[in-house]
Amino acid sequence: MAASAKKKNKKGKTISLTDFLTEDGGLVEEGAVSKPVCWANEMDDLEGDVSTTWHSNDDDVYRAPPTDRSILPTAPWAAREPIIDRSRLPKSPTYTAFLGNLPYDVTEESIKEFFKGLNTSAVRLPRAPSNPERLKGFGYAEFEDRDSLFSALSLNKESLGNRRFQVDVADQEDGAPSPSFHGRAGA
Repeated sequence: MAASAKKKNKKGKTISLTDFLTEDGGLVEEGAVSKPVCWANEMDDLEGDVSTTWHSNDDDVYRAPPTDRSILPTAPWAAREPIIDRSRLPKSPTYTAFLGNLPYDVTEESIKEFFKGLNTSAVRLPRAPSNPERLKGFGYAEFEDRDSLFSALSLNKESLGNRRFQVDVADQEDGAPSPSFHGRAGA
């Protein structure tokens, strides 16, 4: 009785992975011999010139060109080039730049040294009428030519001493800075 009470275990047929992955779903005819498949042999059988490398040094078709992040709108203002409108520059002398937010201990010589290489003709630093020893914190620099003025404007927001000072075109009538010369607010 013990023999009849035992259930017969039916085991499935064990097949290789290659047989399992064949097109017919692993059904192999009796007596058929499957050929083992090796990817290296398949690559050798391919016709033509097939590259097995991930990248090629000769052909950078798939490589993106380098991105200049200084022109992206998400780049910080300090990384961007200054926006200078050449039409606002004076057409004839005097080529005067307004210098704002200057340190109170700045001298005419230090400003000329800062603009070294540019044709600076004069520097004016107004002083407070109540205290002639103290500067007002702004000044003017005159340049001999228009190109020197343009080069000076590109130095806007550079540091002199311990402050980042403003360089802008001075109005020809009263010497004050031109409104929105650099084309962006807060620049």
